[in-house]
Amino acid sequence: MYDCLKLENQLCFPIYLCSKEIIKKYTPFLEKINLTYTQYIVMLYLWEKGESNVKEIGNTILLDSSTLTPLLKKLEVKGYITRTRSTDDERNLKISLTKKGDKLRDEALFIPKEIGKCINLSKEEA
Repeated sequence: MYDCLKLENQLCFPIYLCSKEIIKKYTPFLEKINLTYTQYIVMLYLWEKGESNVKEIGNTILLDSSTLTPLLKKLEVKGYITRTRSTDDERNLKISLTKKGDKLRDEALFIPKEIGKCINLSKEEA
């Protein structure tokens, strides 16, 4: 009767474990550029899109503002981004890369290649 509740019968569990293992692979490389995995995801978004706002970032990377706001504050303290109120709507925070944050992109170029070495998949398989 309870077989459907066994971990081995859950689709979510192996995906969860896989996600944790992949993030663990990223950690030593991200430490070299002073980012957590979630901060890295935000920076990837900003390097691709440039300026954005909290709502757009959250919708794209599936984080709510209560999780994203402290993360953005930490990136601001590190000097990678600025958070400024929109002149059109004070409730809207504009998120922009600083020169330091933009330069960090160059420092992060090694990460995809290093991760590729850690994960035994060809480019086509990935």
